[in-house]
Amino acid sequence: METFIHAYSWIDIRFLLQGLWVTIYVSVISIILSFILGLICGLVRYMKIKYLSAAVGFVVDIIRNLPLLLIIFFTYFGLPKLGLIANPTIASIVALVVFEGAMLSEIVRSGINSVPTGQMEGARSNGMTYGQAMIHVVLPQAIRNMVPAILSQFVSLIKDTSVATIIVLPELLYHAQIIYSQNTSYLIPMYLIIAVMYFIVCFCLSKYANHLQKKYL
Repeated sequence: METFIHAYSWIDIRFLLQGLWVTIYVSVISIILSFILGLICGLVRYMKIKYLSAAVGFVVDIIRNLPLLLIIFFTYFGLPKLGLIANPTIASIVALVVFEGAMLSEIVRSGINSVPTGQMEGARSNGMTYGQAMIHVVLPQAIRNMVPAILSQFVSLIKDTSVATIIVLPELLYHAQIIYSQNTSYLIPMYLIIAVMYFIVCFCLSKYANHLQKKYL
């Protein structure tokens, strides 16, 4: 018990909260950018644009079947060889956006496919262009269908930020490792407290997802 009391000193808790802030910051940026990327790629794949849709689908399939850790290694160690990205935070965001964007693109494509084709045909017959029908009629219905899967993917993204500790991203897990490396008796207390922190963040997002699902579905 004394070990836990010492491990949870205000100095250590504050240090962990700094790591949690980095986790949330990277997650929020990655969530916004990966949703935009996933939406664009999903639309391109759905519209079956000659050559472009096939090329995007090929790249998405490759990324979806690669481990996130490999993509993080590539962005951090590979891109600097091309004169790009050396910062762990930027490298982590790029890797997460690429990986999660590929996952979300499949959710978007499936969500659009779930909307009856008659919705598009009805909108076009009322004088809308293809783009107007997609934006005002099809997408709103598709997004309602996609909400649970998208938010579930966002929860996974938050947990995936811990993988970036391998490239010294100063997120929650990395800060915990620094603390217990100075005193190995703190290892269990640190893993318990970061488990609680991850649970709180992910649980809140999951409850929000359930709220949206009840509200819009």
